[in-house]
Amino acid sequence: MYELLIKNATVFDGTGKPGFAAAVASENGKLKVLPPDSTCQAAQVIDGTGLCLAPGFIDPHSHGDVPLGRHFNSLSKLSQGITTHVTGQCGFSMFPVDPARLKPMQDGMAIFTDTFPPEMETFTSFENYLKYISTVKIPENVKFNVGHVSLRIAAMGFENRRPTPEEMEKMKSMLREAMEHGAIGLSSGLIYIPSVYADMEEFVELCKVVAEYDGIYTTHMRNEGDDVIQSIEETLEVGRRSGCRVHISHLKVCGKKNWGMSGKIIEMIKKAQQEGIRVSADQYPYTASMTHLNVCIPPKYFTKGIPGMVEILKDPAMRQQIRMEMMDPGVRYENQYLNCGGFDGVFVSRCAATPEYEGMTIGEAARKYDMDPFDLFFDLLIRNDGVASAIYFCMDEEDVFNIIQCDSVVPGTDGIVKSESERAHPRAYGTMPRAIRWFVKEKHLMPLEAMIHKMTGQAAQLCMIDGKGVIADGMDADLVLFNYDTICDTADFMDSSRLAEGIETVIVGGQIVYQDKRLTGATPGKVILHGKR
Repeated sequence: MYELLIKNATVFDGTGKPGFAAAVASENGKLKVLPPDSTCQAAQVIDGTGLCLAPGFIDPHSHGDVPLGRHFNSLSKLSQGITTHVTGQCGFSMFPVDPARLKPMQDGMAIFTDTFPPEMETFTSFENYLKYISTVKIPENVKFNVGHVSLRIAAMGFENRRPTPEEMEKMKSMLREAMEHGAIGLSSGLIYIPSVYADMEEFVELCKVVAEYDGIYTTHMRNEGDDVIQSIEETLEVGRRSGCRVHISHLKVCGKKNWGMSGKIIEMIKKAQQEGIRVSADQYPYTASMTHLNVCIPPKYFTKGIPGMVEILKDPAMRQQIRMEMMDPGVRYENQYLNCGGFDGVFVSRCAATPEYEGMTIGEAARKYDMDPFDLFFDLLIRNDGVASAIYFCMDEEDVFNIIQCDSVVPGTDGIVKSESERAHPRAYGTMPRAIRWFVKEKHLMPLEAMIHKMTGQAAQLCMIDGKGVIADGMDADLVLFNYDTICDTADFMDSSRLAEGIETVIVGGQIVYQDKRLTGATPGKVILHGKR
């Protein structure tokens, strides 16, 4: 007798094959595909009449490691059909930690959580972090990157310089330890301190270590606006010189004057692949991004961390200097102020000390309170100790459509959630259903089976996750049962945590973990270690 049997659903097996009739069973957490008229017995039977059955969706770009194990974090994934997520993205991971620099490291990660585990000072290595994670019960599966931000802070703090030979060896040693213990690779966030201070040579050397383990270098590139082409070139050169796989996080084109460049970017990726560089990317299906509000400030003002930047903003002369630099396109950094066409495109999603500003753009708030928008912006950062988050409206739909149709691109959430009700980016709860609704049902950019392949089989290959992403005999019993007619993202920028419609049942390891729009309490989730199946 099987543990679980799903019958009468249309099966999309994750390979790109059109839907077909079959019964799908689970035994000891593994799948068995049966004829549609099978009369086998099971302890639990689900009638999937009128529904679609797919492998559990895989999120290749998650920040869910920071609040891992918290109810809202798992809910944000499972409620949209995600059963496995790859974390430690954009340079931020919970390890390695230098206990003497723990507080400034946490300051930089405050966008992801309001609380950190008290054990965090012991996360000096991936091995130590895994000991902690083994005590955390989770309903979904997770795989980990090493974040370059965390790595560099542990080795050399926030210094704006090249590492010394000794510091470089320390970073390589910590990275090698993580790879030995099953990290998937290295991630970078090249708009964040101190990653922004690192040059290409530093990443080439580190990625040579990653390549030894057939890992992957995942990068939030140095620029996604005016210098996006140069940033693509830098990413590809790291892959070329290190021999490492490279993956571009949340591939996009920011800034109205740059719209239309997606075609050139896709050409560059295809040409690199023909050369032999292994390159891929993920994308979230929205025209707005989200990150720290403080990234509007040029990175040179963060050499003493976020508290140091806040002190600088208290000086009227420095405020005027920063204002002029933010307005000057000749000052080269990822200028979100200019990318959004000014402060009317910068939406304040979270500022805990001044919640009256949440839910408005900086421009709207300045008009409401009769203030200069730059003064309001600077004061908001000061009053929130530099820790606030914002939505940046900076992209064009046509570029989004072009990018998702690239064979090497898969959907990823870049999801950030700090609580059940926090206003954040709707991608945290809506990415996968939105990709089906927007790209497949409304825009007809590809058939459903092609989109499911991107979310499952292709994502599993990209993330090097064995046993997942395909419905076939012997594969892991991670499944999502959904209603194609009703599947729809409902989260928006004012209510970002509304649950998607149409996700009926989600299964991990043969156990139902999400049904009737709630978690069941089952915790079959596992840590996936790279190269250690």
